[in-house]
Amino acid sequence: MIHTISILGSTGSIGTQTLEVARKLGLNVASLSAYGSIGILEEQIREFRPSLAVVYDANRAEELKIKIADTDTKVLSGMEGLFEICHDDSELLVNSVVGMVGLAPTLEAIKAKKNIAFANKETLVAGGELVMNAVRENGVKLLPVDSEHSAIFQCLQAAPPDKKLKKILLTASGGPFFGKTASQLKDVTVEQALNHPNWDMGAKITIDSATMMNKGLEIIEAAWLFDTDPGAIEVVVHRESIIHSMVEFTDNSILAQLGVPDMRIPIQYAITYPERVPSLVPEIDWKTLSKMTFAGADEQTFLCLAACKRAIKKGGLYPAVANGANEIANSLFRQRKLSFLEIGELVSAAVDELNVGSASCLDDVIAADQAAREFVTSHVK
Repeated sequence: MIHTISILGSTGSIGTQTLEVARKLGLNVASLSAYGSIGILEEQIREFRPSLAVVYDANRAEELKIKIADTDTKVLSGMEGLFEICHDDSELLVNSVVGMVGLAPTLEAIKAKKNIAFANKETLVAGGELVMNAVRENGVKLLPVDSEHSAIFQCLQAAPPDKKLKKILLTASGGPFFGKTASQLKDVTVEQALNHPNWDMGAKITIDSATMMNKGLEIIEAAWLFDTDPGAIEVVVHRESIIHSMVEFTDNSILAQLGVPDMRIPIQYAITYPERVPSLVPEIDWKTLSKMTFAGADEQTFLCLAACKRAIKKGGLYPAVANGANEIANSLFRQRKLSFLEIGELVSAAVDELNVGSASCLDDVIAADQAAREFVTSHVK
């Protein structure tokens, strides 16, 4: 098992839970990073004593330098700071930042031949071809932390070498608005959309769950990660979030990974892979689990899901367009500058109306992302 990790996005939901796992496993922490939450980051630095801390915002980085002047932790800022983490002496980089900002450090870490545990799904959505080519060229491991992709990854450990995979069954909680029609969602508030029934996540990801954009992103991510035809990935709404995903083989036999809805299981498995060790997560109490339900996904109401399917089918830079359009639309909704339903409408329009090519380099992905963001902002009423 590894002994030293570093974390991009250590003050977010995944980052803080990763440090819980690190504490339990007795791991060393070489580097930590945050966007601007220096209060939590300072506490983490004082407990885990990393050699390096990076705050993306330069002004907040200067504040942190003053606060931790009594420690030996070096403080850097910006993308240069994130790149330095990619070259530290840790054995595993946990990438838990949210959004496109995680793509460039991922590519840098892969070039540095560092294994990566990633919860930053936008990395594979926007730059899937670039990332997977780099993984193969550098011989590194890309270990999924998202509960659904970890579940698929775990199920595939039991598959034969040639997998004989027929279908991936990607489970979804359905978010807070499962079963609602578009007319019922017309006046949804930010507070209602942030009220997830099962998972405690950051604001952006929680809104993505409410729009089902997260499931669309996960289809694209799974297609790249498991080298699977997107048409062979089916979304199944499972409200209880006990089954985290399933795989179906050519004989129609299905394997599923189950557990209580707690991100510390997939986080720990990515860190300890291929070993399993006791975790902080409780067992399922089968005596009180009265039922598990399943339903199809409503793509007519949740337009983001259908838009992501069209984007991966079109290929090239269209997944980057879907992701970029959603990032800005999600943010504008949280700022109360557009309605809940407009998120899906604008993501759909960006995928259908923008004309983009293929991704030959990171600059191509960045340009497509920027075009999608500009498209959305230009259509905000």
